Amino acid sequence: MDIKLQVNALMLGVDDVAAAKKFYVDGLGCEVELDHPGFVRCGLGEGSPSLVLYTREAAAQDAGVPAEGSGFRGCSFHFITASRETVDEVMRAAVAAGGTAVKAAAAAEWGGYFGYFSDPDGHLWKVATEA
Repeated sequence: MDIKLQVNALMLGVDDVAAAKKFYVDGLGCEVELDHPGFVRCGLGEGSPSLVLYTREAAAQDAGVPAEGSGFRGCSFHFITASRETVDEVMRAAVAAGGTAVKAAAAAEWGGYFGYFSDPDGHLWKVATEA
């Protein structure tokens, strides 16, 4: 097989697209690439896939699965940065934008520094240094 899997976009099923857009664009500095009713695509920066915000119901319907579900969804998004200051800055920005600090940033036994926040829909983000 000559096909290599790539990730071009990450889609989040959200309860309120306008609220999610406000969190990611106004609060965390993502750039809007497409903006349609019920669907927003944001740029996450050079080398990163796009972040797509779509209503949970529409995303579930698109995949042919039920929209119900909560708690840990089996995945989290990770932002790896070089400095503890950036970790703290991103954590503060997420909370100020309406997110929740799930795990306060702290030193890790493996030598790094990390914390977790969730967006208003409960999607988990880990912000960490490599070491």
